Amino acid sequence: MNKLGVSLILIFLCLVCFYFLVLKPEKYVEEDIYDSIQKSGVLRVGVNTDSRPFAFYNEKGELQGYDIDLSRRIAEHLLGSGENVKFIPVTPSSRLLKISTGEVDIVIATMTITPQREEIIEFSNPYDVAGQAILVRNSSKISSMSDLSGLNVGVIWGTTAEKNMNNLVPSANILGFKSYHDAYKALKSGRIEAITSDDTILSRFALEDNQVTLLPKRYSREPYGIGFKKGKGADKLKNSLNDAIYDLKQKNVIQSIHRRWLGD
Repeated sequence: MNKLGVSLILIFLCLVCFYFLVLKPEKYVEEDIYDSIQKSGVLRVGVNTDSRPFAFYNEKGELQGYDIDLSRRIAEHLLGSGENVKFIPVTPSSRLLKISTGEVDIVIATMTITPQREEIIEFSNPYDVAGQAILVRNSSKISSMSDLSGLNVGVIWGTTAEKNMNNLVPSANILGFKSYHDAYKALKSGRIEAITSDDTILSRFALEDNQVTLLPKRYSREPYGIGFKKGKGADKLKNSLNDAIYDLKQKNVIQSIHRRWLGD
């Protein structure tokens, strides 16, 4: 090695020593999400505002639904008041990103706990359970999942139903939609022959429109969990959320919310 090379190495080593011995940079410490929520005094909750009866705008432009009620109860447990909530709209395809980037503290948006999602984000214990179902027009001859072979079937991008269809009926022609409202319009217009998604979400279309039917069979078990950012800074929040869910179930609160928005 020539003198120039030796000199450059010595200069580099001197700079490294100066950085660590003189400047003494602080070691990066991952922010604790629970502490951050307590400090701000506001719980930022991601909700899917297109999933009636879970979260939707009423005629007054106010958010209401299952997820809204549950969010307020969670905020009451974490912050002492159900009013200390800021609702942030998410979609099935954007909710993981908004959790990972810290735009929301938690997501309560009919999100099924899956091994694939658990690689990316953290989940609370389940607070409710749904099942994949099929919504069709009354005039349809479809009676089961096998009848969807070769037909146009609507799913919502980013949902477990989208993935399940590739395994259940790989021969179906899957059309993805950004919202349930868009998929419902496509069903009504005849662009698709069926929508498949969680029964808890599809049931409202059958209740509001006597020209569509929710078929009785369920093809999966979909445990809903509260999603939040993965990491060491999430331990305290996870424990608190699990405590809240346990307490709300013990006091029959979650069951009452379920009955109010979904029936028995």
